[in-house]
Amino acid sequence: MRVVIAPDSFKESMSAADAADAMRRGVLAAVPDAECVLVPMADGGEGTTDALVAALGGTLVTARVTGPMGAPVEASYGWVADERLAIIEVAAAVGLDLVPRDRRDVWHATSRGVGELLTHALDSGAARVIVGLGGSATNDGGAGLLQCLGVRLLDEAGHDVAPGPAGLRSLVATDASGLDPRLRAVDVLVACDVTNPLLGPSGASAVYGPQKGATEQQVPLLDAVLARLAPALDQLAGRPVCEAPGAGAAGGLGAALLACAHAQLRPGVDVVLEAARLPAALAGADLVLTGEGSVDAQSLHGKTPFGVARAAAAQGVPTVVLAGRVGPGAHRLLEHGVSAIVPITRSAMSLDEALATGPANLEQAAATTMRLIGVGARRRAAL
Repeated sequence: MRVVIAPDSFKESMSAADAADAMRRGVLAAVPDAECVLVPMADGGEGTTDALVAALGGTLVTARVTGPMGAPVEASYGWVADERLAIIEVAAAVGLDLVPRDRRDVWHATSRGVGELLTHALDSGAARVIVGLGGSATNDGGAGLLQCLGVRLLDEAGHDVAPGPAGLRSLVATDASGLDPRLRAVDVLVACDVTNPLLGPSGASAVYGPQKGATEQQVPLLDAVLARLAPALDQLAGRPVCEAPGAGAAGGLGAALLACAHAQLRPGVDVVLEAARLPAALAGADLVLTGEGSVDAQSLHGKTPFGVARAAAAQGVPTVVLAGRVGPGAHRLLEHGVSAIVPITRSAMSLDEALATGPANLEQAAATTMRLIGVGARRRAAL
């Protein structure tokens, strides 16, 4: 029996690779001769780098870059040498969790560290780059990234503007003649699970600014500042990009990457499953096990179990989802290629206990699932 094991991480309990290994142990406990194919997954957000490094046999590269508030931070990205593939999560360099709540200042937060990670990858010889958007502390429209990559953002006196949206208030001109030419020679794929444009009531400032510390009064001011940058982004791209779905992701980094690297924005789970070669792994499989910490109605909007089940259904392979929490609306996954949803906790317990015992619970749930499948198979054979 060939079982493909393709979970996401179980947040705060185990990584996708650890979850896959726990599932593998459970499968083999019930079916010792099963062939287990492990494909750790993610949906483009937190854990994307670790999942793809594990799936592709890559390594982590650490660089010292500019953090969101200007202080240096140690940030890692994935590197798959034989493919010259770099995997970057913007949150590694400019993540909201890098800034204590009482020090969050969206007006001065900069995306420069993402540009520094990208430059480090280019210096290493990257031919392909996957960028996972999400979790940033920034709302600068990617201005910091652009400045790092050689685009000059100038004030009335011809000086470079200061970091963050605060600096963009004095923006009057741009000069892209120094843009790193290597960006045109690399394939940049952006994993993005939102469809927000850069500006307006559904744009970066209005939707995500408050999460980064912007007050209700500051939101329209931030939007107005990004509107000063928007024409330069469209001009740099040679086409309108600021209204593109996903342009407002990560405080506008989506728009900046579309502009300077001619990147493609795609749903995160699709990017990851293709990069991890999940469709190839599914060939000849009898069953897929996937899962994550929580499944509910939101799982249908680009989350890993939905993406994995859809890919498996395309090849006629049934999928079972193992979840730490099964919330309202999770049953809708049964309409999209999922055969069963199995909660992994066996008794009532606190959240802390559930997180601590997650690997053991997941292993046991996988074993129980395989035994039940075996009972069903024997029952059908006897009829």
